Amino acid sequence: MQYRPFGKLDWQVSALGFGAMRLPVLSNDSGAINEEEATRMVRYAIDHGVNYVDTAYTYHGGQSESFLGRALQGGYRQRVRLATKLPTWLVQKAEDFDRYLNEQLERLQTDHIDFYLLHNLKLPVWPHLRDLNILSRAEKALSDGRIGHLGFSFHDQFEVFKQILDEYDGWTFCQIQYNYMDVNYQAGTRGLKYAADKGLAVVVMEPVRGGRLARNIPPAIQAIWDAAPTRRTPADWALQWVWNQPEVAIALSGMSAMEHVRENLESASRSAPGSLTEADLALFPLAREKYKTLCPVPCTDCRYCMPCPSGVNISRIFEVYNDVIAYDAPDFGRFLYSLLPEGQQASACVECGECLEKCPQSIEIPQWLEKAHEKLRRN
Repeated sequence: MQYRPFGKLDWQVSALGFGAMRLPVLSNDSGAINEEEATRMVRYAIDHGVNYVDTAYTYHGGQSESFLGRALQGGYRQRVRLATKLPTWLVQKAEDFDRYLNEQLERLQTDHIDFYLLHNLKLPVWPHLRDLNILSRAEKALSDGRIGHLGFSFHDQFEVFKQILDEYDGWTFCQIQYNYMDVNYQAGTRGLKYAADKGLAVVVMEPVRGGRLARNIPPAIQAIWDAAPTRRTPADWALQWVWNQPEVAIALSGMSAMEHVRENLESASRSAPGSLTEADLALFPLAREKYKTLCPVPCTDCRYCMPCPSGVNISRIFEVYNDVIAYDAPDFGRFLYSLLPEGQQASACVECGECLEKCPQSIEIPQWLEKAHEKLRRN
């Protein structure tokens, strides 16, 4: 494992972090974690040098934190720095900060959380929390030792990111979506450099864009990687691009199989700032532009938009729709779409707008659902 500076802290973080958002599950039920396999994966990663584990209050239907509390028994908790997140959208009054934090400490079976994040900061969430004086609550938790360091995760535009950083000096770190597709999206490269210049550790989520840059690779994209003198998997290309940048402290991976853990550990062992050649770096703009033409919906399968109150299976529909466009396989896409119960198809959308408020990618979900239904329905 390679290790990197974590902002201004006198501590080195593993290049790879374990994100407990996409753990293996039973019967395709996100709330039913396959605990035996997931525990094996988490402990294997720690045994091979991972020292940062990330979760959140709502992951896996609220089961991720409790699972980690069990998985990190037997001395594993003492070997890692643990990060979790306040569900900011559920905070209605100042007292909610302590209520959720104390519940999370109990779930995680720990007396402190090393890195605590305000989850999914954006407008209007940030002004709401600021006006509730949540930061003073966080500072009290810092002083009494329930949390070690305060940060935030982010899904909005760069100007909002800059505002959050400039309006509070107590941040130790931040977490942003960043990969070779998202250089100008949300915080983007400007945000990465701005935060790093302020001395914050930058934690990168979605380095392979929810797996989109690692699986079901369109032939046109694979041809770009095949032309490189260095042979790498698409996932390795994506991860090495992130790790190539010295401003990045750590890349989180939401791994759902032991195979992913082993592959990512091997990639991390070869990672270093500035390790990619000029010829390597020239491939990423080519892949970026080709992907833009092939995958029109910028969905990362985070599932924040779900459950839909009307029952629409939003993330699955977008996955099928993007694959149909990327592979030019409408018949297969229509077959996959037909497997969804009618109540989960896009035609069940009533355009209530609830998903628009939750989507961290700011996707115009109802409009894309309508387009997907037109493309995928069987006449």
